[in-house]
Amino acid sequence: MNDAELAARRGHGSALKEGVPVGRRVRLPGGAERPIQVFINGVEQEQGRDYDIRGSEVVFREPIYKEGTLGITRWLAMWIGLFGTYRRNEAVDLHLRLKGKTVVLTDVEILPD
Repeated sequence: MNDAELAARRGHGSALKEGVPVGRRVRLPGGAERPIQVFINGVEQEQGRDYDIRGSEVVFREPIYKEGTLGITRWLAMWIGLFGTYRRNEAVDLHLRLKGKTVVLTDVEILPD
C-alpha cells in the first residue's frame, strides 16, 4: 500500500505529515460485544485489512501517529501567528456493544508496542 492510500484511509487527504508513532494497539473494555467498528480520524477501518482483534485488543497493521511535542521554535512561531502545526494526530474511536447497549468510545488510549 502506498502513502497516499494509507493517508486517505486514515482521513489525511492525499498526504502524510510528520508525526510520532505511538503504538499499534488499543484495549477493548471488558465485556465488549460485536459488532465492533473502528475509526481513525472518522474514517471506518476494515477488520482484516487495517486491524485485527486479538483477545481484548484491537491491533492495527500500521502504527498510530500522534503530533508529538512542539519545539520552542515551532511553538514561538505559532504563538506569534507565523504558521500553525499540521502534523499527523490520529484519533481512534470505537463503536461497540456493552451490556446490550451501543457505546461510542472516542480518542481511546493507544498502547505502546
